[in-house]
Amino acid sequence: MKKSVIMEDGNLSSNCSISTFKHSVYPPTYLVIFLLGLTFNLVSLCFFVSVWRIKKRFTPVNLYMVNLLVSDLMLVCSLPLRAFYYFTESSWVFGDIACRVMSYTFYINMYGSIYFLMVLSVVRFVAITQPYRYMSMQNSRNSWLVCILVWLLVSLASIPMLTSGTVVDASGRTRCLELNPEYKLIHIRTLIIANHATLLLGFIVPFAVISICYIFVVRSLLKLRKVEGRTKSNNKKSMSLVVIVLSIFLVCFLPYHVMRTVFLEAEMQVRDKGYGDSCRYIERVRKAAVITLCLAAGNSCLDPLLYFFVGENFRVFCQGAYKEMEAKSLAKTEGKRKGPTSELHEGTRPTTELQEVTRSTTELQEVTRPTRELQEVTRLTTELQEVTRPTTELQEGTRPTTELQEGTRLTTELQEVTHPTTVLQELNTPNSSRPDSEPGTGWK
Repeated sequence: MKKSVIMEDGNLSSNCSISTFKHSVYPPTYLVIFLLGLTFNLVSLCFFVSVWRIKKRFTPVNLYMVNLLVSDLMLVCSLPLRAFYYFTESSWVFGDIACRVMSYTFYINMYGSIYFLMVLSVVRFVAITQPYRYMSMQNSRNSWLVCILVWLLVSLASIPMLTSGTVVDASGRTRCLELNPEYKLIHIRTLIIANHATLLLGFIVPFAVISICYIFVVRSLLKLRKVEGRTKSNNKKSMSLVVIVLSIFLVCFLPYHVMRTVFLEAEMQVRDKGYGDSCRYIERVRKAAVITLCLAAGNSCLDPLLYFFVGENFRVFCQGAYKEMEAKSLAKTEGKRKGPTSELHEGTRPTTELQEVTRSTTELQEVTRPTRELQEVTRLTTELQEVTRPTTELQEGTRPTTELQEGTRLTTELQEVTHPTTVLQELNTPNSSRPDSEPGTGWK
């Protein structure tokens, strides 16, 4: 018989049992988280695959988000087994190895998410406060190295969870994912020490780093508001990252770690002193542990908000996918509307085609109308020329006579002008035939 060494929620003891509460809370909660987480993370996965196909590389921010996505998918895919276990009233039928993997996967997901959120916060802090150094950090080799280190850290730290196996209770049912009822006080104290170490390294240190980074980020953003030219989109991304990451920690991880510590302390008191008058208190603690465990598993649904508000071009991708789905739905609806009237459309198609031909002819006539008008003007001009051509020829025939008359007129005017001169010449010119001759000249 194998014994479990991992606590997650509740106790197998018949005293102050919360079995009914667990069986009514876990199955529906895990199934809702499974559906939402699987849908959101698959959409995110499609986006990152499309980015890889186009660019053949990831930016450091996208690379960290991809690793966060893988961590979430690991948990999401294990939730149906958990839901089935509690739906069958805490009876595990998937074997001892699967039981160990369930516990191991849960802790890898939770602490992997915490550390990748811490890395994203540090990257955003450097991008805001030291932009030149951030540009030098764009080397993908360094980003891959950081991812490998995070996975090694959380995988090695979670190895003790692999010792968590199945246990058979007094009724013969195989139990998993619960605290072993046969644990003595020494075992509970060992779990408390391990819990304190995990609480310090797995939650307090990362949360402190994130808080310090965001204090400086918010301080820098408040200063940058006074500087002109600062893009609002960068400010919104940074503030969105601050709000989302802190919300995930405060809603998912902080309550779980607090209640896990309180739960182990309460169980140690039960092992040491028994229930006594504290049964109601123990019952409340165990129920709170169940609720906070569901909240911790819900981080796989909240992480996609980072991709939407902070991821590069992720919002554009989602909007494009939504518009494409809406267009397909509209086309399908239009197809259904046109179905009953398809026969009518077939009957009126010849008329429609004739109208289309007529419309094309009309448009062609409209286009060629200026040319036809120009041809009409040219034809009229030609006819006018034909009509006026005899007159022109007559004018051509009488032109020499007109020119002769003009020359005669000019000659006449010249004669009129030169007439006095001619008369004067006649008076001054000697003439031998005149009756008056000079003396000494006569007949012998």
